[in-house]
Amino acid sequence: VQPVESGGGLVQPGGSLTLSCEESGLTFSSRHMSWVRQAPEKPLVWVSSVSPDGSKIDYADFVKGRFTMSKDSARNTLYLQLTDLEPEDTAVYYCTAGDKLVATKRPPRGMGTQVTVSS
Repeated sequence: VQPVESGGGLVQPGGSLTLSCEESGLTFSSRHMSWVRQAPEKPLVWVSSVSPDGSKIDYADFVKGRFTMSKDSARNTLYLQLTDLEPEDTAVYYCTAGDKLVATKRPPRGMGTQVTVSS
């Protein structure tokens, strides 16, 4: 079963979006989960990770306090709140199992959700 990402769209610079990812219960409760993104013709980039119990969340430096990751274990759903978006944030966003060391080592299983930041 592949994860299902949603919530992307077209926003102006400075705008906000909230992304969601529904993942299978087994993966969700037993592994670190990450958000990664891929801009056109660029490699996968790690964005953030949450520990299995939700107690620890890490972010890439470029997030700079603009993004907030969370998880709802009862719904097997991850969230990524994006605020103060910049054109450089334009990418397809995916959720994937694994922490920041492994999240970009293999292609994401889901279809991702497109975020476009443009005026």
